[in-house]
Amino acid sequence: MGQNDRTDIKTTVIIPNYNGLRFMDKCMSALEKQTYTSFRVLIVDNGSTDGSAEYINELVAGERLLFPVEAVMLPENTGFSGAVNVGIKEAQTEYVVLLNNDTEAEPDYLKELIAPLESDSAKKIGAVSPMMIQLYNKELLDDAGDGYSLLGWGFQRGVGQRVDTPRFNEKKKIFSACAGACAYRKSALEKIKLPGNAAYFDPMHFAYLEDIDVSFRLRIHGYDVIYEPKSKIYHVGSGTSGSKYNAFKVRLAARNNVYLNYKNMPLIMLILNLPGIAAGVFIKQLFFIKIGFGKDYFKGFLEGIGNIKECRRHKTFFKAERIYTYIGIELMLLMNTFSYIRDFTVRQAAKLIKTKR
Repeated sequence: MGQNDRTDIKTTVIIPNYNGLRFMDKCMSALEKQTYTSFRVLIVDNGSTDGSAEYINELVAGERLLFPVEAVMLPENTGFSGAVNVGIKEAQTEYVVLLNNDTEAEPDYLKELIAPLESDSAKKIGAVSPMMIQLYNKELLDDAGDGYSLLGWGFQRGVGQRVDTPRFNEKKKIFSACAGACAYRKSALEKIKLPGNAAYFDPMHFAYLEDIDVSFRLRIHGYDVIYEPKSKIYHVGSGTSGSKYNAFKVRLAARNNVYLNYKNMPLIMLILNLPGIAAGVFIKQLFFIKIGFGKDYFKGFLEGIGNIKECRRHKTFFKAERIYTYIGIELMLLMNTFSYIRDFTVRQAAKLIKTKR
């Protein structure tokens, strides 16, 4: 029986790729060292032009890897959302892992990532996020799960802080899993599919904040999202976009922020949070003006407002039986706001100390 004929596989690792050939070898090598072996890899290529297609076809045709590899070759770039939607639909396994190509996993990464899902007999955990560590500075965190605040800001918990910080080494419920390296329960994703086009990740997002949108919907439907620090993976960061800030990224993030709030918050929740969201937009506008992307941010914000009518097709509408779920989400947004302020203060203090030295 060949690798692609195995019937004991519980997990599909979906790797969206767009001109990421330079990362693929190390990503694949790390997966070969996994202590968890009940997985297959599905690469979804977004119309790459850097030689990725030839590389991927060789992987699929060959027998050199210790796990089954399949691929879907898309003719054009459909964004992160488009690629992973194809992969999730294709996956016929109990769990799906979304994995960025600019990552290198520790050997127990998959084992520890899947463990909370397998031990959850009630199937209330919808997603699990690992400890993501900066590849080129392995003493510092890249992401300890994602948060979302009353300012309407998504943020990486613990980014830039030391890996051994005690509070980031505790398993806990978080607002959102980072889709750069997290696991989802496939049945949970089936329940939160968008109305109309039956997509899992909203194609209107294309890229950025699409994972927070998915986790928001998971929470509305009563699922928990877990951070598991025993699962560790190293991440380059911005491997596809090429930089932390650029015009494309800033515009899409501003636009998608509008989508995210409108689609997932009932009217009363939007009204309650409007002062904080407005303050968040104002602060970000000033920040991006300062670093030279003010026009891009404002353009993205206006684009989001202009697309509200289209966005309505993907809105999760309020149901009375979920009132306590929404209250819980609102309380988490409040706690996340304080968490963000704490993380921001720690980072600024560290920069100040470094400057003085």
